[in-house]
Amino acid sequence: MAVINVHERRLPASAAEAGVLLDGLAGSGDRLWPKEKWPAMRFDRPLSVGAIGGHGPIRYTVEEYQPGQRIRFRFTGPRGLDGFHEFTVTEADDGSLVRHLLAARPRGPMRLSWPLVFRGLHDACVEDCLDNAERALTGTVRAPTRWSGRVRLLRAVTGRTVARRR
Repeated sequence: MAVINVHERRLPASAAEAGVLLDGLAGSGDRLWPKEKWPAMRFDRPLSVGAIGGHGPIRYTVEEYQPGQRIRFRFTGPRGLDGFHEFTVTEADDGSLVRHLLAARPRGPMRLSWPLVFRGLHDACVEDCLDNAERALTGTVRAPTRWSGRVRLLRAVTGRTVARRR
């Protein structure tokens, strides 16, 4: 079973303006990643090809980086998630298009944990990213993302699990 998961948002700003948000990922002035709601994205060095890091239990390496246009992250963990996720920014008729693509092949236990746990959390996190992009470029969010009951429950459960580990 292959997983292809796409989220996108059209924004009334140029691709160059939206691209600045990509370039700030995991930096001190990051306005894209929703670190106020999700584990922060961190790397062992500034954003560049070969940087190693991730967010929460999700680990990856920066595989490709075209400043202002595209960042591709190759998954390195958790085990059983083979593939990548990426952000791209392109010009659109009315401004720009910010897209997030996850393409992976789950193996072993991930075949169950992706649809039961990770997919909902992933979708909510990416939509929160897109809300941040819209807010950063327009000052507001036309239709803010609302977490499903399932995501709120998973967040509560995983939050308690993280607290116990500490």
